[in-house]
Amino acid sequence: MTNKIIYLLMLSFLTSACSKDSTSSISTTSPVATVNITVPDVFKKIYGASSITSDGTFITIKSNGAPDHKSSYYATSNTLYDNFSGLTFGGYNFSKNPNSIGEKSYVFKIPVNPKVATNHMATPLGAIGVSLNGVPFFNQYAGPNQPLAGEMVSFDRYWGHPAPTGQYHYHVEPLYLTTVKVTKSSLLGFLLDGFPVYGPEENGALVDNAKLDAYHGHIAVTTDYPAGIYHYHITSTDPYINGSGFYGSPGTVSQ
Repeated sequence: MTNKIIYLLMLSFLTSACSKDSTSSISTTSPVATVNITVPDVFKKIYGASSITSDGTFITIKSNGAPDHKSSYYATSNTLYDNFSGLTFGGYNFSKNPNSIGEKSYVFKIPVNPKVATNHMATPLGAIGVSLNGVPFFNQYAGPNQPLAGEMVSFDRYWGHPAPTGQYHYHVEPLYLTTVKVTKSSLLGFLLDGFPVYGPEENGALVDNAKLDAYHGHIAVTTDYPAGIYHYHITSTDPYINGSGFYGSPGTVSQ
């Protein structure tokens, strides 16, 4: 009887030990792959961004939206305050609106590989894209179906102004970019659909609306895209930046 008990105790010990060994030898954790997505160099030209990242499908651009140039809409205590008077866009005598520049927390999420949309969406009021200095582009309206002409008098020295909510923006050519930072034929930014925006000149010649399609762009070779790409052009006449809507499918913007 004693031998039988000893035998059973030994068998139980061995069974338990084997069970523990077999369990500890099985790994239930899979290695986590680290993916590094490179931001294409062309997007790095947006020097006003606080960060630019990519998940391979969208480029995410963060910006506070405040211009890096002088403006009459900064507080008088700000080093960028500009006591401007004189002619502004369209030959109008500048008349300051009651708004002031406020910093925002923009997050622009745009396609890294834009494609023409099957159904072209109209651009909304508010930000429709981002310029090189992180300031948003707005469309050609002052309000719902309201022409921009009534607001042009309030464009500052560099042809931008703030909304009542403090959003500084460009409806027309961002003059600081085209005359100080880059040139009138340079890349100036991107709309939310991922297609680039260029200045009012191309190959040394002025671009007019007759050379552009309904969305205010065309397909051509550029310095940044030697294989060619659809791109928008900013012109001096309506619709200025964008025409009948986005050429591609837009991403999103929040603030």
